[in-house]
Amino acid sequence: MPDPTPPGRAAVLGRPVGHSLSPLLHRAAYAALGLTGWTYDALDVGPEDLADLVAGLGPEWRGFSVTMPCKQAAVAVADDVDPLPRLLGAANTLVHTDTGWRAENTDVHGVGMALQTGGVERVAHAAIVGAGGTAAAAAVALAELGAESVDVLVRAPDRAADVAHVLGVLGVEARVRPLAPGPVEAPVVVSTVPIGAHPELTGLRWRAGQTLLDVLYAPWPTPLAGAAAAAGATVVSGLEVLFWQATVQVELMTGLPAPLGPMRAALDAR
Repeated sequence: MPDPTPPGRAAVLGRPVGHSLSPLLHRAAYAALGLTGWTYDALDVGPEDLADLVAGLGPEWRGFSVTMPCKQAAVAVADDVDPLPRLLGAANTLVHTDTGWRAENTDVHGVGMALQTGGVERVAHAAIVGAGGTAAAAAVALAELGAESVDVLVRAPDRAADVAHVLGVLGVEARVRPLAPGPVEAPVVVSTVPIGAHPELTGLRWRAGQTLLDVLYAPWPTPLAGAAAAAGATVVSGLEVLFWQATVQVELMTGLPAPLGPMRAALDAR
């Protein structure tokens, strides 16, 4: 396929960022699309550096995947903010346009598609473990799948205010509950907690028929995923979130349909 666009540059931003699989996915997409002049790098950048970085960029830069801890800063530096990242207060994507930088959020699509990969087409009641930026994205994805009520399981209830606000805006009942040992009642659960907090989740009890999406993917399986799988639950890895959010990023940055097969093959062969 001939290269239909001028050479472009893109990268993933975050700190730390060396472990990111985004370069693998995006480079595979460029190769499949024939974008031989395009490059995709990993840049170690903190939120305090983001404004200066963006201000000094040339027109060859087409976009950025944004990971922690820069997602809130990405909203602040953007010239235009789409409604979704405005609601979430976080963007995982910056796209260069004719008028500057536009903030987007593809995490919601990633979570929604990952859940569908696990067989979840509709859900009335769900739960989110954790209350950070990814939890807010999960809240939107669950609302799009029809959730009418969502349990937000957190150690400190006051930390759930942002997620509860997002659910409220979407007309979904938010039930903030302490993260404590015992059965998880919701049939669909999204865990957004970092690996360091997984020892605190060992008291959660699972059952066959539940679906757990753990947004982590390294190391895998996580202790949480292992416990849920052992109880007969369907477990979905965060690799699915990574894959599906990246497909939208490729389309936003290149203007071309994402080549799903080559991107999936690159992820499977890593």
